[in-house]
Amino acid sequence: MSASLVGTTVEWYDFFLYSSAAALVFNKLFFPTSDPLTGTLLAFTTYAIGFLARPIGGLIFGHYGDKIGRKKLLVISLLMMGGATFAMGLLPTYATIGVAAPVLLTLLRLVQGFALGGEWGGAVLIVSEHGGAARRGFWASWPQCGAPGGNLLATAVLAILAAVQTDEAFLSWGWRIPFLLSAVLVVIGLWIRLAVAESPVFLAAQRKAEERGAEEKAPIVQVFKHNWRQVLIAMGARMGENVSYYVITAFILVYITESLDLAKSVGLNAVLIGSAIHFVTIPLWGLLSDRIGRRAVYLFGAVAMGAWGFVFFALLDTRSFGVIAFATTVGLVLHGAMYGPQAAFFSELFGTRVRYSGASVGYQLASILAGAVAPLIAVALLDAWDSTLPVSLYLVAMCLITVVAVLVARETKGASLEPEEVRSADDSAPLVTR
Repeated sequence: MSASLVGTTVEWYDFFLYSSAAALVFNKLFFPTSDPLTGTLLAFTTYAIGFLARPIGGLIFGHYGDKIGRKKLLVISLLMMGGATFAMGLLPTYATIGVAAPVLLTLLRLVQGFALGGEWGGAVLIVSEHGGAARRGFWASWPQCGAPGGNLLATAVLAILAAVQTDEAFLSWGWRIPFLLSAVLVVIGLWIRLAVAESPVFLAAQRKAEERGAEEKAPIVQVFKHNWRQVLIAMGARMGENVSYYVITAFILVYITESLDLAKSVGLNAVLIGSAIHFVTIPLWGLLSDRIGRRAVYLFGAVAMGAWGFVFFALLDTRSFGVIAFATTVGLVLHGAMYGPQAAFFSELFGTRVRYSGASVGYQLASILAGAVAPLIAVALLDAWDSTLPVSLYLVAMCLITVVAVLVARETKGASLEPEEVRSADDSAPLVTR
């Protein structure tokens, strides 16, 4: 569990650092324009490009993760992500090398997306496949804590720098420090991750496959042939969860600074407080899903988040830091009701020999349609209507998609992750084709 949590925290730190920098720094240093919102849109466009690489990473990492194991791919993804983030900290800006600066930034963002596309599936599976079914929701939720943990770390570093530096110093060189710190975090994560044992469920399935001696088809082919319905369920379940997260943690920084004319520290500190609470509550939602089921918890989160989207912006408009922090924290806690049981839920949808591929593809394909464009759509709606009401309606629509997807899914709580051939004869039938 610790190997997955630390590794995912490092990788999400790298990934979220970019989203915060896109709202605060990159729009000025890499996409300078006379209109602040236009510069922000361009910065978020390169942010979205990272999401386009995630399904490709999910496909490739998933294929080899189902073929040769979870552990090796987790080490590779960590090194790729850390290397790309460190290189961002060394990039010259537009003022120095012109258009080559945003081009290089975009290429490194693609590497980040590719690495993260392979990270999530391996991290949650190596935890899910090590434990039993009774508390799988709880244990599998810990890698999910890497998202708020990474965001907490990234936001904390940026908030500290913003507090101790002038705006001029931060724009000149201070923004580079969090990116360069990635090298230290990667070394720590790599040391822990190399010590983790390979998934016993995967090893058992691999032994059985070798005993059969038959040549197996590519896992991704099997996924789209036999498990396309589960892929669609995973994608739909991600929509409200993914969009809400980036509206609360990334778009808020734009709205706070550009529309409310508040200091960037207000948004950063609100996200910082919210992420700390988010980190603590995600495993509690996972634990609750072990008791009452994945679907019930997930549905509550989707419905509550759709309603909170209207309250969220009304509270931001008060311009009170305490109220803004409260709005952000409640939003992230409600998000956790979807994110907490998600790892176990998606793992239980697929069989052992295609689980890495299936879970990764469903998770990452949704990221293109959800998280990748969420800040872009939110900023565009705000720019076009000069109101947050369209943003709230957009969030409601995405949460409705999630509600439908979860309603058509079967309850997976208690499902065995063992491959069919290694279960006892009296085991219950699998939920999906394996």
